[in-house]
Amino acid sequence: MSLLEVDDLHVEFAARGLDNRLRVAQALNGVSFRVEAGEIMGLVGETGAGKSLTALAAMGLLRAPARIPKGRIRFEGRDLLGDPRALAGLRGRRMTMIVQSPLTSLDPLKRVGDQLVRMQRVHQPRLSRAEARRRAEAVLAAVRIPDPARRMQAWPHELSGGMAQRVLIAMALVNDPALVIADEPTTGLDVTVQAQVLDTLRDLVRDRKLGALVITHDLGVVAQYCARVAVMFAGRIVEDGPVAEVLGRPAHPYTQALVASLPGRIAKLGYTTTGGTPPDLYDLPAGCLYRDRCPHAQPACLTPPPRNPVSATHGAACHFAGAPR
Repeated sequence: MSLLEVDDLHVEFAARGLDNRLRVAQALNGVSFRVEAGEIMGLVGETGAGKSLTALAAMGLLRAPARIPKGRIRFEGRDLLGDPRALAGLRGRRMTMIVQSPLTSLDPLKRVGDQLVRMQRVHQPRLSRAEARRRAEAVLAAVRIPDPARRMQAWPHELSGGMAQRVLIAMALVNDPALVIADEPTTGLDVTVQAQVLDTLRDLVRDRKLGALVITHDLGVVAQYCARVAVMFAGRIVEDGPVAEVLGRPAHPYTQALVASLPGRIAKLGYTTTGGTPPDLYDLPAGCLYRDRCPHAQPACLTPPPRNPVSATHGAACHFAGAPR
C-alpha cells in the first residue's frame, strides 16, 4: 500500500462570463500517481499545469468554486474524499505542506518559538507548553538551524530567506508527519541556500522514512533529489516513472521539450525553447492536449492517448510512446 494514492482525480471550476453564461474549466483531468514512504517524488510542469492544484486537492484545501466531480485520494489506506472528518484530523499532523514565500507565510506578529508551539498544541491539545518548546528546539536543530534556543526568540523579519524556509520545514515536521508536500520550497533562494534547504529535506526523508511530494519547475532539482517524477501538462500527467528514465529517455514530446530546454549536462540535444501556450481549460481540444504544440502530431492524435508503457515502471500518455519517430 502506498502512502498517498491519487487515482483519476478531476477538478473543475465553474464561473459565469460577461454574457452570464456558465462555463466550466477542466483544471485537472484524470491525475493519478503514488507517493511511497521514504522517497521524494517530483511533480513538474509549466505554470498552469495543475501542480499546486493537485497538492491543494490532496490536502483538502480546495474551496468553491473548485469542485471534485470524480476521482479518489487515499492516504495510509483511508479515503480522504469520502471521509472529510478523517482528513481534518490528518491535515497538519500526519500530512503537512511547505508553501512558497516563507517570509509571507510566517506570522510577523509572533516569535518563531511561539508559532512552533502553537502548531503542536492545535493538533495535540494534551501536549504541555514546556514539552512543545522542547520538541520545537529539537526540530529546529534537525533542520540545521544553529543555536535553536536563540532562534526560538527571533521574529520572522530577523530571519534570512534560507533560515525562514528552514523554519517552515520545521513547522511541517514538528508533529512527526508521514507525508510532506513541498510546493516550490526554494522559490526566491539563491542556488547555494537552495541546495542547503533541499539537502536538509532529503536527509530528513531518509532518516525519518517520510514520503515527500516536491512541486517544482526545476528539472535540475528533480534530477538530484527525486527518485520518481510525474510530468504535468494542462491538468494531466503526460509522463511518469523513475527520474533516470524520464529525464534520460523522455518518451512524451512535452517532456522531451522540457529536457531539451535545459542548458548543461541534462540537455542532450542542445539548448532550445518550448513554443506555444497551454490550451484553454474552458474549451479543451479533443484528443491529445499537446497536439497543437507537438512537432510529431499525426491524425491519431485527434483521439485521447492512453498511458502507454515505455518500460515496466515508466509510462507516457502518447500514442507513439517508445516508438521511433
